[in-house]
Amino acid sequence: MFLNKSILYILTLLIWINFGAEKVYSQKIDTIIHINGNVLKGDFKKLMYGVVTWKMDGMGTISFEEPKIGTIISKKKFEVKMDDGKYYFASFDSSATARKVYLTMPDKSLLVNMDDIVQVYPIKNNFFSRMTGNFSLGANYSKGSNVATISFSGNLDYRKRTSYFNLTWDTNDTYQGDSLSASKSDLAFGWQRSLSKGWSTDLSISATQNTELGTKLRLGINLLGIKDLIYNDWNRLYTGAGANISQETGYNDVEVTNDLAGIFVVYWKIYHLTNPKIWLDANISYLPYLTSDGRYRVNFNFNPSVSIFSNNFKVGLVFYYNYDSQPTSDEAENDDYGLNLQFTYKLH
Repeated sequence: MFLNKSILYILTLLIWINFGAEKVYSQKIDTIIHINGNVLKGDFKKLMYGVVTWKMDGMGTISFEEPKIGTIISKKKFEVKMDDGKYYFASFDSSATARKVYLTMPDKSLLVNMDDIVQVYPIKNNFFSRMTGNFSLGANYSKGSNVATISFSGNLDYRKRTSYFNLTWDTNDTYQGDSLSASKSDLAFGWQRSLSKGWSTDLSISATQNTELGTKLRLGINLLGIKDLIYNDWNRLYTGAGANISQETGYNDVEVTNDLAGIFVVYWKIYHLTNPKIWLDANISYLPYLTSDGRYRVNFNFNPSVSIFSNNFKVGLVFYYNYDSQPTSDEAENDDYGLNLQFTYKLH
């Protein structure tokens, strides 16, 4: 297993710091004017997937759809992504024209349509205010079979200008009585840099364990080019292609192998971020091996969820399917799959 108690302590500390940083660094100096003339004063947290996240005294953090915005006023600096893939680093100033806003930069001001803005993030100097993440926990138990399953997954994202770092983890352990009968764990750290016209590059390193597929440890490096195909106020579809280098150790003293493979990925995110907030994340990857005749791997993940209690909590299902046409061990299965109910906490 890649996750242990020390990681849980670190995550607890990050959650505690999140609440402290929220109080210290939240500055409610922004203004949004609705299309009906209403004026909101508060803290512009972000605009993502067609929904603005906004914090106000008294009401706390609220969300509303981007088409309801007439214009924005803020002297803070933001990273603004347009639907044509261009990025600007600018403040916002109001416009007399409905549904338009000025992007104010040191050397110029640019009048843009609100509908053309697909993503806005504040540029913050504090380390923890640049970080977001999710932490998910699930479990089930059957008395008749004396089988219990525990799952723990999540991610931490750290944003910089035109790039971000991402740490993800996912572990599923099945216990028969007091013994661990099956384990699947994934840990990955990646760096993604945005380019122009919807293109970006992605570099990641990963470690994987799967007892069902006979994988004791697989270390990998992925290098991909990624392209946004669709990015609007209710869904995002993007795809990527590149190369994978891996070193794999199997069970039963199987020889360590080093391989080169191609990698093709498709990601699809569907979202409705006004109450009730709904997310649907799905992705599939296909890896044809270049150094092993006829071998290929397929990984599929599907995760629908809905918000509960508040903006920071949600509940959902997590389904995964992994296939390996030639696992390293002769006794191993070709595929592995699982379905879990998980509760998720979102870090600001």
